[in-house]
Amino acid sequence: MASLTIRKLDESVKTYLRLRSARNRRSVEEEVRVILGELIEGREEPLTPFAAPPATSTAPTPQRTGAVSEASITLIIGGGIAAYKSLDLIRRLKERRIEVRCVLTKAAQQFVTPLAASALSHERVYTDLFDPQSEFDAGHIRLARECDMIVVAPATADLMAKMANGHADDLASAILLATNRKILLAPAMNPLMWNNAATRRNVAQLQRDGVVLIGPNSGEMAEAGEAGVGRMSEAVEIANAAERLLRPPVPRPLAGKRVLITAGPTHEPIDPVRFIANRSSGKQGFAIAAAAQAAGAEVILVSGPVDLADPAGVTVRHVESARQMLEQVQAALPADIAIFAAAVADWRVANEGEQKLKKTSAGMPPLQLVENPDILATISKLTDKRPPLVIGFAAETEHLIDNAKSKLARKGCDWIVANDVSPATGVMGGDRNTVHLISRQNGAKDGEIEVDSWPVMTKEQVAIELVARVATRVTDTSREPSS
Repeated sequence: MASLTIRKLDESVKTYLRLRSARNRRSVEEEVRVILGELIEGREEPLTPFAAPPATSTAPTPQRTGAVSEASITLIIGGGIAAYKSLDLIRRLKERRIEVRCVLTKAAQQFVTPLAASALSHERVYTDLFDPQSEFDAGHIRLARECDMIVVAPATADLMAKMANGHADDLASAILLATNRKILLAPAMNPLMWNNAATRRNVAQLQRDGVVLIGPNSGEMAEAGEAGVGRMSEAVEIANAAERLLRPPVPRPLAGKRVLITAGPTHEPIDPVRFIANRSSGKQGFAIAAAAQAAGAEVILVSGPVDLADPAGVTVRHVESARQMLEQVQAALPADIAIFAAAVADWRVANEGEQKLKKTSAGMPPLQLVENPDILATISKLTDKRPPLVIGFAAETEHLIDNAKSKLARKGCDWIVANDVSPATGVMGGDRNTVHLISRQNGAKDGEIEVDSWPVMTKEQVAIELVARVATRVTDTSREPSS
């Protein structure tokens, strides 16, 4: 049967076809064949979910970041003897959880077959700019942009010359000209070709254009008696370079630092079944612990009773009462940074009942309250083992900034994170927070108090921003000249 071409489709049908083909990772023409087969078998998929074009949005189109657990690469295989290494490269990339779609130039097919590349990548292989099956919906544009990065291996002198001068006379060069993704080249050619003035000019131009090169290496060439710089880098080297570009190392500004964090409420027992508590969920403190761990710190989290999973990579010490929390905090010292986000109960019952208190005709049993230890003030005023940076939290329902400033002076800490916990805010137990960072100018004890008000954020965003401020403070302090 001849190749099928369909023209004058309604926009709604085109939208449906594009969305469905993208979802199934097929070209539009391949998807049409599948749909026709389903119709014949009586298994057609309804058009309803995609019948109307999506509403126009002013939001920017989401871009793939490449720093995710799964990524995808368009691998362009150029025509050179080193093309055999590209088959191993496919395997190495897939070992790193990177999907690979291959494009073979006409010359590359003299060295490796589309069948071999397809078998290793588990994807269709593309070879022709004018292939009606893929160009039904401008397939070269999809190959150029529906990926996180483009790798060219081997990158021949001819391919690099086309790139440097903007040629697009075949599928590979059209993809390279149409892409807005990072490009990684693995050059491979004879040493004299590599050192030719024209190649050097092309390489310099490509690097100015932002193209990344790996290699070439030095060694024996395929030609008898030829040696020098021009060997394509090994598959493992190229795969590692690609992974570094796709998944750059996360900055770890708190590496080597020990961070002590408290979180959650405390439960102060009245009798074996009752206690005094508050509405703290622990979400903010747990988020700070996770952010500090991600920043490279060793994190000790002392948590009151919460219904949250322990953050990965964090040492968690579970407690019930304020006295237990203080004991675990003191045991965790020394620390470089201490962040007291826990909502510690101010009072406890003086004499905890050994048995459940009963109602009597005499009325309610008297409950005498005594003050709990002030964990923030205790640690802030230590003369030995005081962390260089101590941060407290102020949960207020009125006069937020004034009360936070007063708390900063009274407790002796370095920073206060103030937040309004009035019932209307939904902060207690909720997922969002609005905070104000209260500190002294330049960290001086007698410095003017500064207030930095942050916008409404999720508690995770607050945690990331706070840890970033902490990292900046720690870095700045470490740079100060010693007296």
